[in-house]
Amino acid sequence: MRRNPLSVVLVLLVLAVAASQTLFTVHQTQRALVLQLGEPLQRVYGPGLHVKIPFIQNVVYFDARVLDYEARSREAFTVDKKAIVLDNYARWRIIDPLQFYRTMRSIPGAQARLDDVVYSQLRALVGAYTLTEVVSSHRAVIMKEVTNKVSALMHNYGVEVLDVRIKRTDLPTENQRAIFGRMRAERERQAKQYRSEGEEESTRIRSDADRQRAVILAEAARAAEVERGKGDAQAAATYAEAYNKAPQFYAYQRWLTTLRASLKDHSRMVLSTATPLLNQQ
Repeated sequence: MRRNPLSVVLVLLVLAVAASQTLFTVHQTQRALVLQLGEPLQRVYGPGLHVKIPFIQNVVYFDARVLDYEARSREAFTVDKKAIVLDNYARWRIIDPLQFYRTMRSIPGAQARLDDVVYSQLRALVGAYTLTEVVSSHRAVIMKEVTNKVSALMHNYGVEVLDVRIKRTDLPTENQRAIFGRMRAERERQAKQYRSEGEEESTRIRSDADRQRAVILAEAARAAEVERGKGDAQAAATYAEAYNKAPQFYAYQRWLTTLRASLKDHSRMVLSTATPLLNQQ
């Protein structure tokens, strides 16, 4: 009996459609639930090939890997009434797909709930510490405590929270401006103080230098007067000794000295021979 090719094709097509509606595969990074008329069955399907009732049951897949969620930045207040902007993230995974589907339905819904829980716990714990403790000394303790509390709260939703971390802590824009203003004012105050101290030290050094200069000049003038007095006394003694030895020669030498001093080079004078200056006996 000869078969109709069209009928064979139709049979194969029906078998392919039936197989696609009956068989489903779950990847090794996934877990799956089978919904029957919108209600999930109790079994959670792992990696492999599985069978379902076509057209009555459908499959919902869930990621079994560790998921990251970055929360939007929000403000919190420390115990010393300082506002701080927290930028945090969380690492979590689905541990009970059935409970997760009943409570959260989808990953975006779980992330929205996780965001609220993490922020409420962060705000509560940050409010118990000072700004310095949140930023530096107690940061690790806060993160560990937040992780434990959030994981306990999210466990009822079929979610395990592995880690909650603060990526960055900033101050609000208004606080930053105020802090920068105070820092600028403090630096200007220190600069003025350093300048005034420098001017005071400069004045002291300059005054001390002027005093030392006056002392040195006075001492030099005194020493010069002493030496000049000694020279004049020695010259007078020398003149007296020369006069006593040869009065006429001394007088003649003094007359020549006077002529040299009076008659300079290119000097022209008309004098009588009776002038005492020219009449040296």
